[in-house]
Amino acid sequence: MAQAKKPIKKTKATTRSRTSAKAPKAKLISALSHLNNRRKDFLARRPHRSFMLTKRRDYARSLAMPGYHAFSVHVSKILLSRWRLFALLIAVYALIMVLLGAMTSQETYSSISELFNDSGKNLLNGGLGSVAQAGLVSLSTFAGGGSELSADQGVYVGLSLLLVWLCTVWLLRETIAGRKPKLRDGLYNSGAPIVSTIGVLLVLLGQMLPLGAVMLIYTGLNTAGLVSEGFGAMLFWLLAVAVALLVLYWATSTLIALIIVTIPGMYPIRAIRLSSDLVVGRRLRIFFRIVWGIVAAVGFWALILALSVIIDTVIRNTWTNLAGFSIVPYIVVLMTSGITVWFAAYIYLLYRKVVDDDAKPA
Repeated sequence: MAQAKKPIKKTKATTRSRTSAKAPKAKLISALSHLNNRRKDFLARRPHRSFMLTKRRDYARSLAMPGYHAFSVHVSKILLSRWRLFALLIAVYALIMVLLGAMTSQETYSSISELFNDSGKNLLNGGLGSVAQAGLVSLSTFAGGGSELSADQGVYVGLSLLLVWLCTVWLLRETIAGRKPKLRDGLYNSGAPIVSTIGVLLVLLGQMLPLGAVMLIYTGLNTAGLVSEGFGAMLFWLLAVAVALLVLYWATSTLIALIIVTIPGMYPIRAIRLSSDLVVGRRLRIFFRIVWGIVAAVGFWALILALSVIIDTVIRNTWTNLAGFSIVPYIVVLMTSGITVWFAAYIYLLYRKVVDDDAKPA
């Protein structure tokens, strides 16, 4: 007769080997399940699909806000309610820019003044092109920093701009909460989320890459003389404006994330996710508000620049011993600081309006 087989004893080594063999598979299943749950959660929060028409009833979302001009006045009134505090912040930022050498030289603004004077004379003869040229030269001078900054100076100017942004948001949050903060408290306490804010800024820089590509294309076409004048220049700048607006539309939620990330304990990725949820169903209206804020800030800055050039010209024509001195750089530095604070307050109060509207996600 055949002998019965003896049962195999399960040793600890055998059990351990089977467990270790199942571990990778269990981990893979758990990871896939987690990703699937995140995908379902995302689709529940974002019911809209690319290249598919969404019915209005599925994306309409309320956003109770005052008009464009009324909201700008509202931002200005809140800043004026604590005008000493924010004026001191503006003065500190202007002083930092002067010390870092970010102020345009006297010779540059003297040439701008002469360009404005010549364009004013040509305006009487119908020469609108000279006026536009003067404005473009002034704007390009401001956008270029006004002076040749080293790499270290550029980093310091960027960090100071970031700190002013954070300080403005912190002071406004404390002011709206009914407290009376001091500038010292804002400078000391507002810098805590600087690393998280830099993380959001890196995402914003990634979204700005199409603009960089447009500038590279412009450099190549300008070298070939295809966009220097005429129909080619008009066509290119129309394309550039369209790309800039599309990039800004894409970055709308990221600008809101720059405010959300200042909340204590907030992380960059979570801030971007929350801001994206906030703008779903009303991105276009928020985009229009941001465009209005940029246009209002740049327009006011250009108006003050033109007035300061006129005043500077009158002063130098009246007192010939001051011909080599210009007040324009100092006025522009103060205006740049003030507009920086105003725009930071504009974005923060826009975020507050969006949050106060308790509409459910579209």
